[in-house]
Amino acid sequence: MFITLNGEPYELDEPLTVADLLTKLAIDPRRVAVEHNLTILKRPLFADTLVHEGDRIEIVNFVGGG
Repeated sequence: MFITLNGEPYELDEPLTVADLLTKLAIDPRRVAVEHNLTILKRPLFADTLVHEGDRIEIVNFVGGG
């Protein structure tokens, strides 16, 4: 199945939760904001929100600096 991940086509073998997708991508969920089909998800919803065929996911990493 195909989704759009950060503006690019991305193939998944099966529907996943947002939390599972972040794990697959080796992304720490505490350091990102996730938009799912134009809706910003609150972190507690990552484990309950399924990613389906054609969904649009945007992941923004928080970067600290000084």
